[in-house]
Amino acid sequence: MFILSEDSQRTQGRDAQSSNIMAGKAVAESVRTTLGPRGMDKMLVDSGGDVVITNDGATILNEMDIEHPAAQMIVEVADSQEEEVGDGTTTAAVLAGNLLGEAEDLIEQDVHATTIVEGYHEAAEIALEAIAEEVGEADVDDEVLQQVAESSMTGKGTGGLTAASLAETVVEAIRHVDTDDGVQRDNVTVHTQIGASSNATELVPGIIVDEEPAHDGMPSTVEDASIAILDVELDVRTGDVDAEYAIDSIDQLNAAIDAEEGELEGYAETIADSGADVVFTTEDVNDRVATALANEGILVFEGLGDSDARQVASATGARRVGALDDLEEADFGSADRIHTENFGDDDLAFVEGGAAAETVTVFVRGGTEHVVDELERAIGDALDVVATALESGEVVPGAGATEIAIADKIRQEAAGIEGRKQLAVTAFADALDVVPRTLAANTGRDPIDALVDLRAAHESEGRAGLITDGDEVTIADPFEYGVVDPADVKREAVESATEAATMIVRIDDVIAAE
Repeated sequence: MFILSEDSQRTQGRDAQSSNIMAGKAVAESVRTTLGPRGMDKMLVDSGGDVVITNDGATILNEMDIEHPAAQMIVEVADSQEEEVGDGTTTAAVLAGNLLGEAEDLIEQDVHATTIVEGYHEAAEIALEAIAEEVGEADVDDEVLQQVAESSMTGKGTGGLTAASLAETVVEAIRHVDTDDGVQRDNVTVHTQIGASSNATELVPGIIVDEEPAHDGMPSTVEDASIAILDVELDVRTGDVDAEYAIDSIDQLNAAIDAEEGELEGYAETIADSGADVVFTTEDVNDRVATALANEGILVFEGLGDSDARQVASATGARRVGALDDLEEADFGSADRIHTENFGDDDLAFVEGGAAAETVTVFVRGGTEHVVDELERAIGDALDVVATALESGEVVPGAGATEIAIADKIRQEAAGIEGRKQLAVTAFADALDVVPRTLAANTGRDPIDALVDLRAAHESEGRAGLITDGDEVTIADPFEYGVVDPADVKREAVESATEAATMIVRIDDVIAAE
């Protein structure tokens, strides 16, 4: 009896487990060398020739053309990490891959997959307890937040600007949106602009819109602006049906022209009489209307995309108006200052202060497209982790110190676990060693020697990580060097990696239908 179609392929038992584990390990290995301050970048080239240069784990995995379903689960680990806490994507993916590697060894020793899964989940619970024990006692103030931001960005493509310089801007941005209701992370945006060096990166108290004035004669700066947002086409109305009109005399032609002129003048007069200083519209503006508004000293931006219009409305407090006759002062938003600047071939509108001050923009500069793209990713991750640290108030040592502490606690607890599950718990601890081993390898140190030294220092001093200072790599307390991570980043990495690894290990039958 045939249950599956003839075109279906089926892999069962040990072969299915081996195939899935191998795929997961391969994906994790592809990002392992990007980990840490000395991590290397990857160049990803798609079929169209577009190039992405980055060492961000989530970006690398999403850009790769991965088809294997088990390998896709590792990508989902990175995506989950990115979405929840914004950083630690490489750590999560690498940990998941090594959990699979340890599970493969246990399966070869005839340890049942269910036993491995139970052991891994028990080890993960111990790991979360260990992370709580590693939380620093000091308050998470601006200095600590800057350390969090710097730790997140160190080793990423920050161009000519050091991570320390960027960290101050990142913390200032997050502090700006820290309210009684929590950190409003969505009120911080990142806008990139090619040109100048990364040292020109700055914080703008408001939003930036990639638009230019509708007329050259319009003012480039408006102070204390009243802002209207229209979904109205400021042009001569046309019918929905093609039609022809017969004109028999000059008087009829003049009347038609006068009617058209009157309609356009009416648009300009209505806007001018409303008291609006600045107008954003999602539709087109006739040149004659633009000229009339320029003569009135009104600044107009036309053809905004829907997302830009929503951003301006949200930042300034303006209400979008769908009919010009409905425009009234109650619909206006406000800003202390709106000005336009030219950057090469691009014109940008800066909406600053007033209602817009609730939103801030990190204006990122860089010499090339690849530089600004990687800066955008680095700053985005830093903003996320600083927001996470500020909300939770918990940070743990970085530089591999937390992983060393977790592994040590798991090994101690494993001694009290009976049966083969103890092997899985111990294997979980061994998998955690991949983080300090990889950090050591990426700095040029022997991974085994570094791991031994870290364990010894942890036993004797209580906290030890691999500190990279210039060309020197030393073992010391990361807190003393300001190398810290939000505790939630470590928790999420442990939880997401464990879930993905245990799900893959439990699969013993793969059915592929053509």
